[in-house]
Amino acid sequence: MTTSGNWQKSSFSGGSDGNNCLELTSTTATFRLRESDSPTTILTTTPAALAHLLADIRNNTPS
Repeated sequence: MTTSGNWQKSSFSGGSDGNNCLELTSTTATFRLRESDSPTTILTTTPAALAHLLADIRNNTPS
């Protein structure tokens, strides 16, 4: 599996170059997430599913 793409690091990861970061990239139909310390393990999801998860987290409700 290739891990190329325009990966963006979370602003919550701080300014260091350490490997403790959440990174995100997208295609026209999906979002892809990975941890910088394990870049070959990628979680792929749709925008709708990610929005639902984030809404549940904000509302502190189980999915």
